[in-house]
Amino acid sequence: MISAIAGKLSHVDETSVTIQAGPFDYEVFVGDFTRRQLQPKINEEVRLHTLDYIEGNTAGGRLTPRLIGFLTLPERQFFDLFCSVDGVGAKKALRAMVRPVRELAVLIEEQDSKALSALPGIGPATSERIIAKLRRKMPRFALMVAGDEFSGGAAETSPVIEETYEALVMLGHSEADARQLIDDAVASGKKFKDTESLLTAIYQKSK
Repeated sequence: MISAIAGKLSHVDETSVTIQAGPFDYEVFVGDFTRRQLQPKINEEVRLHTLDYIEGNTAGGRLTPRLIGFLTLPERQFFDLFCSVDGVGAKKALRAMVRPVRELAVLIEEQDSKALSALPGIGPATSERIIAKLRRKMPRFALMVAGDEFSGGAAETSPVIEETYEALVMLGHSEADARQLIDDAVASGKKFKDTESLLTAIYQKSK
């Protein structure tokens, strides 16, 4: 399995990109949001986290290996979960990823079936299955933007962010309110070494 690929981005197509790595050119399929992020980077060095999948079926007699690429590891992890829902395979999940992973995670967490069903390839029935299976697994993805402050720009979450989120929910805040409070505190640019210091900043800011 190829878990990551690095090289020069030589071409961006509607559904895939081409990366020159050594003597080989690799076609890597990407979601539309990732494609838009990569578009300005043609001829630059890029690195994508990747997943393998096989396209086709044995009955048809032709199976084609494919690579799917993501800018960050959490995006790849989210995609894996997305594909685990009944009726959502790799191709359908890739079509649906037209928005940042954090936004998709928030829609799932807040059970916004209407917005989910508007994604390409995702109808009302599929959106309900996505919510039922994935809602409780979304907090770490819904906090990705806030986590940027702790990870040098990579869309990761940190233990401080996750623990603070859980503490706020236990204190009676809604999930959406907890995310907003964390985002507002982190937007100040300060670094928080532990949950206590972040909670203190949140409640000082809200006074």
